[in-house]
This record gives sequence, structure tokens and C-alpha cells, in this order.
Amino acid sequence: MIFDWTAVAAGAGVGLIVGLTGVGGGSLMTPLLISVFHLDKAVAIGTDLWFAGLSKVSGSIAHHREDHVDYRITKLMLSGSIPAAIATLTYMHMVGITKSGDSMLSFALAIALVLTAVTVAFRPVWSRVGVWLERWITPARQPTLTVVCGLILGVLVSLSSIGAGAVGATLILLLYPRLDIRKLVGTDIAHAVPLTIVAGIGHASLGNVNWLILIELLMGSLPGIWVGAKLTKHLPETITRFALCCCLLLAARKVLVAA
Repeated sequence: MIFDWTAVAAGAGVGLIVGLTGVGGGSLMTPLLISVFHLDKAVAIGTDLWFAGLSKVSGSIAHHREDHVDYRITKLMLSGSIPAAIATLTYMHMVGITKSGDSMLSFALAIALVLTAVTVAFRPVWSRVGVWLERWITPARQPTLTVVCGLILGVLVSLSSIGAGAVGATLILLLYPRLDIRKLVGTDIAHAVPLTIVAGIGHASLGNVNWLILIELLMGSLPGIWVGAKLTKHLPETITRFALCCCLLLAARKVLVAA
């Protein structure tokens, strides 16, 4: 088994960005696996699902120990996202990854990248939007809408591997704008881990995971996240957020052009 140190370096780079911005690595990792490592879209998505799930396990445990997880919201999200992921993957099993299926994955991936770019770009204003929406999103409606958001994320993540982090956190913030920021982050991660792993298992059953590259990416990402977290205090958030949004939009354009 020969290790590709380019993959280790790529994992470190994505981990660094995750540590700096807090955005899940999937938004950059999947386009990277397609463009740099020339993996098929389905294999890139399946590999990234495992990368995202495993890299967030330690964070989920840490937030649980600090009591930063609202398990009521997590359970409502999972009650929508897990069945939606299973249904999406069952459909993929039935139809197989054909040329039309490959185009569907490209379209879903591009949409997820654009959505992530928008959520990151306007991150400071989402809580104010959520407060404004409180006149319609009453406590009685919150549970149903939370399940619906889970359904949307289950389909999006299964088709693109992207959305469980930045998009998920934004949806929670819109529904629960007064939720403590630490609870928001912990709840989002606690929901993302089981969703990405369930979706990852489905893709693995389709043969859509490159396990060697996954190990190499994880080797680089773990120290990269630690370094990025340490550098956060030294770099202005506006600059890092703008740079990340540009990368996401360029990646979306590249995926659509290649489709």
C-alpha cells in the first residue's frame, strides 16, 4: 500500500480551512476529489461523506460533554433526514449510477455548493432574519418545520455530501434564532455525524468509497483543523469568509461546466 502524500496535504489544507471558518470540509473536499484526484462524482461524494462523518465525531463528543447539544432539535432533524437519506440511497440502488444519474449528482453538487456559499457569505444576518420570521414560525410550528428541514438535508447530503454543516446550521438558526451559539454549533454537529455516516454506508454499499484516499485525507485533516483553530484569532473573519465563498462559487461553476 503506497500512500499518496498529495492526499495527506489536501486533507491538511481542507482541515486548515475548517479550523479557520468552521465550515464543514465537504464543501471543498468533494470538488477537490473530483478535480485533483479525478475520482468519479459518486466515489468522490461517498468518500467525502465518510471524511465528514469521521472528522466530526470527536467534535460531537466534545460538545456532548459540554452540554452544548439540544437533543430535542437533533432528534427532530434526524427523524426527517435519516428516512430521506435512506429513501434517496434506495432510489440510487434501484436506478444505478447511469449517465443521467451522474448529471443529477452534478446538479445537486452545484446547488449544494452555491447554498453553502450563500449561507457563509451572509452568516452574520441569519439570526436577525430568524427573529423577523418568528411572527410566522411559532413554537407550535417549529417541530414540523424542523422535520421538513431534516428531509431537505437528507436528500441534499445523500446526493452531494454537502450541506450537513453550513446549510444545516443556517436552517436551525432560522427556526431557532434565540438558540445559544454554542448549542447551535453542537446541535448541528450532533445531527451531521449520524446523517453523513448513514449516507456514507449507503454509498459504500454502492462501491462509492475510496478507502485509501479517505485514510490519507484524515491523516492530514486532523492536525490541519487544530492549526486552523489556533490561527482563527489572527485572521479577520471577513477575509476568510470572502475567500471561502469565492472558492465555493468557482467550484460550483467547474462542476456545472464539467457536467
